[in-house]
Amino acid sequence: MRKNEGKPKESQPNNPLHGVKLTEILEFLVDEYGWDELGDLVDINCFQNNPSIKSSLKFLRKFPWARTKVEDLYVKSI
Repeated sequence: MRKNEGKPKESQPNNPLHGVKLTEILEFLVDEYGWDELGDLVDINCFQNNPSIKSSLKFLRKFPWARTKVEDLYVKSI
C-alpha cells in the first residue's frame, strides 16, 4: 500500500505557498528585486556575496529560519 493511498489529498486554498517550489520563489524574488536589493531586504550572506540560485537554494534548504524569511518576503511581494 502506498503512503498516501486511501487518504484524501489535502487542499490548502488559503496558503499562497502551496504548490510553489522554493526555486520558483527564489527566481521570482531575483526577477522582482535583483540580488542587491534582495540582499538588503533579507540579510543573508548568500544573497550578498557572489549570489547564485544554486548556492542560495542549498543554503535555504539547510536553514529553515532563512527559508522562512524568504517565503515571508515572497508572500508580501505577490
